[in-house]
Amino acid sequence: METKSLNKRIENTLKSYWEHPSLTNIGGETLCHKDIATQIAKFHIFFEKIGLKKGDRIAICAANKANWCVCFLSSLTYGAVPVPLLHEFKVDQVHHLVNHCEAKLFFTDMRIWNTVDMAEMPNVLATINVDDLKLLYSSSDEIASADANLEELYKQKYPQGLSPKDDFNFYEDTPDEMALINYTSGTSGFSKGVMLPYRSITANHEFAKRVLPEVGLGVRTMAMLPLAHMYGFMFEFFYEFVAGAHVHLLTKAPTPANLLSALKEVKPFLMLTVPLVIEKIYKAKLQPIVEKYKILFKTPLINKVLEKAIHDQLMDTFGGEIYEIIIGGAALNPEVEEFFKRVKFPLTVGYGMTECGPIITYDDWKEEKLYSCGSFKETTMLNVRVNSKDPQTIPGEIQVSGPNVFLGYYKNPDATAECFTEDGWFRTGDMGIIDADGKVFIKGRSKCMILGPSGQNIYPEELEAVVNKYQYVSDSLVIDDNGKIKVLIYPDYKKAEKDGLNHDALQAFLTAQLKEINKELPAYAPISEVEMMAEDFERTPKKSIKRYLYQR
Repeated sequence: METKSLNKRIENTLKSYWEHPSLTNIGGETLCHKDIATQIAKFHIFFEKIGLKKGDRIAICAANKANWCVCFLSSLTYGAVPVPLLHEFKVDQVHHLVNHCEAKLFFTDMRIWNTVDMAEMPNVLATINVDDLKLLYSSSDEIASADANLEELYKQKYPQGLSPKDDFNFYEDTPDEMALINYTSGTSGFSKGVMLPYRSITANHEFAKRVLPEVGLGVRTMAMLPLAHMYGFMFEFFYEFVAGAHVHLLTKAPTPANLLSALKEVKPFLMLTVPLVIEKIYKAKLQPIVEKYKILFKTPLINKVLEKAIHDQLMDTFGGEIYEIIIGGAALNPEVEEFFKRVKFPLTVGYGMTECGPIITYDDWKEEKLYSCGSFKETTMLNVRVNSKDPQTIPGEIQVSGPNVFLGYYKNPDATAECFTEDGWFRTGDMGIIDADGKVFIKGRSKCMILGPSGQNIYPEELEAVVNKYQYVSDSLVIDDNGKIKVLIYPDYKKAEKDGLNHDALQAFLTAQLKEINKELPAYAPISEVEMMAEDFERTPKKSIKRYLYQR
């Protein structure tokens, strides 16, 4: 019977698959389980020597790579609290979040290291380069000495080297203690650190073992989503790692060329992605075929031949050995979903949130119902309800309870209290229905998050806070316009007129300002277009913009 302790599961994995490959940087190095175990042992010695205690926070801000996983596992199994930060955050966001979580140790890569200022993060004792695991900064001579003598200290503890028979002394966790903090945003005004307990990670792991396609020793999978997000972390790395599968990490930007090359090399069995990737493939490769042969698609027998040919071409594009592709993070375009279902391509749509670590609903592609995002009764350990008079027909807020649900927002009791009902259910902020078969259908996102090109969470309020600082902007609203970020601006017409700007000149001025605005925004969230509003936005009694009126 598998241990309830998450860290002991990691320990068992390392011992069981000692000589086998575990993590590969596509086009680069491969780490076996024994390599990971050895580095964890060294880090644990270092942590102890520099005075890290159980529960201390360790921030990790670096691009996807095998060593990212090593740093995370080393932190977790020591009993510290890892804090993954998206590597595309701006430098001031990194400073803020490292300070907000009170990190004592900072793992980063050279790209980020060349921008940060350690004086802005005074609580950090040491900084370590994720690229080569070398010390970049130490706050004292004692820490520098511990690093310099680490190999000798390791040999003293393991004179024969580490073996699977050794006692690793991994921290034995309990269900309700905090395992990690995952930030849902990066700016000081909107930072919400989701405190996930060990039971949330364990429940997601149990869900994956019970319901997801089975992976194990020798099975190849590919990780392309940011490991700093729970979706990519949990189901592209952690589930596969603990099962002994061979995880291949895409360390380059997930451009079509990089992605297709990686798929051809890895030939993955399981893959996760976001709607934008699938929708781009559909628009670029499939939609022209559908338009060209739309008459033949309506012809019996011939349409079956065309559908089979497209299915085979798609399977080859994704490496030829894919069992399933899981879409998460946002709704898939209905036209695209219909087509993939029609050609019997193994694609399914799930639903989750960081606050649930992340899974809420899911169905295998063979069982999924068109337009739904899966079910929960037999798949997850959560209870899901819709807050409406008739949950099967009248949309209401989706609310959940169960072991997946987080502890609250770090240092933010007001936000924590606001997101729970009086009877303790988590309020997702999403609207939906649940049909008679337990399938969940999302009907609207009341939390207007936009999904970035590689799965990044883009929060419009953060971008608007930047835009609103600029000249002639009275108020703004950021929206997703067919995969591009667009900003609607209600200008200060009186000031512009006073300054001698007519309508066209004002439009040109606001558009020109985008260059400076985008310099302040994350690289994955550039605003591509400005649209001026002739009248002020429609607002609620609290003067908030009625966002739903402007979604496209």
